[in-house]
Amino acid sequence: MKKVIFLMFFFVSLLTKAQEIKWMSFEEAIAAQKKAPKKILIDAYTNWCGFCKMYDKNTFSKKEVANYINKNFYAVKFNAEGNDVIHFKGKTFSNPYFDPNRTRARNSAHQLASYFRVRSFPSLVFLDEDANYLDLIPGYKTPTQLEIYLKLFASDKYKDINSSEDWEEYISTFKYEFGT
Repeated sequence: MKKVIFLMFFFVSLLTKAQEIKWMSFEEAIAAQKKAPKKILIDAYTNWCGFCKMYDKNTFSKKEVANYINKNFYAVKFNAEGNDVIHFKGKTFSNPYFDPNRTRARNSAHQLASYFRVRSFPSLVFLDEDANYLDLIPGYKTPTQLEIYLKLFASDKYKDINSSEDWEEYISTFKYEFGT
């Protein structure tokens, strides 16, 4: 009987295990996009950012968020103060003032973060299927708050929003499906 109970708990835990986002590097996402076009979602974070850690713990770890992102986007984790060298659209982006001794404190901004106009953390950058810039959404979002943006870009509804009235209409008719 103990074995049966153990097996039941084991299988239930497998089924309820949180879905994880399939994070990739920026260049991996660009390469994947050439084979199978999808939009790109970039999580621009820093090592010292508490709200960035909250995104991982409270939002990105939620099953419905992870499933939706995996289905509709190539997800990129990008350290906006990191030292990666990135080749994008014929340019090379790096962090020439990176200080490897600053592991827990602020470092200089990566050139790609500046290119995408990332000025606060966390920030999400959305790119279309051709890696063209769509928008930047700054600040921490709960699953419900993030859902409206994920679906806006995944569904191409952003193309219909040309005014604050259009945005208000989109928000007022939006059907939330993610939990908090």
